[in-house]
Amino acid sequence: MIDVARARRETPGCQYVTHLNNAGSSLPPQPVLDAVVGHLELEARVGGYEAHEQNEPAIERFYGAAAKLLGAHPEEIAFASSATRAWDMAFYGFPFERGDRILTAVAEYISNYIAYIQVAERAGVEVVPVPNDEYGQVSVDSLRQLVDERVKLIAITHVPTNGGLVNPAAEIGAVAREAGIPYLLDACQSVGQLPVDVEEIGCDVLSATGRKYLRGPRGTGFLYVRSSLLGRLEPPFLDMRAADWVEPDRYELRPDAIRFEEWEQAYAAKVGLSTAIDYALGWGLESIWQRVAALGESLRARLGDIEGVTVRDLGAVRCGIVTFTVDGVGASELKERLAREAINVTASPRSSTLLDSRARALPDLVRASVHYYNTDEELDRLVESVRIAALC
Repeated sequence: MIDVARARRETPGCQYVTHLNNAGSSLPPQPVLDAVVGHLELEARVGGYEAHEQNEPAIERFYGAAAKLLGAHPEEIAFASSATRAWDMAFYGFPFERGDRILTAVAEYISNYIAYIQVAERAGVEVVPVPNDEYGQVSVDSLRQLVDERVKLIAITHVPTNGGLVNPAAEIGAVAREAGIPYLLDACQSVGQLPVDVEEIGCDVLSATGRKYLRGPRGTGFLYVRSSLLGRLEPPFLDMRAADWVEPDRYELRPDAIRFEEWEQAYAAKVGLSTAIDYALGWGLESIWQRVAALGESLRARLGDIEGVTVRDLGAVRCGIVTFTVDGVGASELKERLAREAINVTASPRSSTLLDSRARALPDLVRASVHYYNTDEELDRLVESVRIAALC
């Protein structure tokens, strides 16, 4: 079980705000803060390159930590400046041709879908959203029916940005494996709040961020690429980190996932991400998940009891992201009201998941996202503030 009192002692921000925007960017714990600031101070004392040499074990720890988190191998892990950049580096490495098809989700994230549209226009690829099932999540039966020889990629967001549902990633993986189709999972909002094991899920590629549920620094992300797929993907751009210049007219790609990295990196942030991953592993992802899921369901129930408030989350399995609307009060307006009370939430615009928003006729949503260091008292503060807003 989670020692909430300890978690809050180790989270400086808990003194100042009720932070319910963990799916945006979590409050970092003190060890992460110490790791980032400590490396920056070392750079200031001895120089950037020299600090890298002196702190190299902490920097290189990232690969082992991320591999342990995902049930992968260190050589299958790459560091990135964000989950989107990690996702892009893999997605744009697939050699699509005219007539190929990409199967994706109705609730797919804006950045991913923009990339699909660009590749569709460039290469003549068809993008096919898989219909939802009765729970509002990706229908595995529909996915299976859509699979044919034209499908070259299944690309799914594990936890959509605009709601609490958790897509059935492992069931999707079983379909992908059976058909021999590469499977790209955007785990930006799942890694850190629930256990994510690439072998159990069966994905070939996974992207994640540091700033959300892992509680790492902003400007960090990472990529997993299964070793059997590495040789089939060439990143969209290369530098001396990704490849060796072996002849005047020839380069050789690195054999591991570092081929997706760039030479210059935010090393203080990378150390912070390593620390954040180890910190999460120390708590245990199953324990984190149990508390986060319970807090999420508790908040949904409390908000659902308020007249004029509609909880918008779907899914057979739901996580710590809770989305809702208040009659007569716009999402951005409510976000600003709550901010004045030192309660952090965010507004999820319709455009972030355009297909899903249109299919469900959704307005912009208020998104509150809990983490294991949040308390029932903090949920009470939010609920009471929403109750007052609903009465006005």
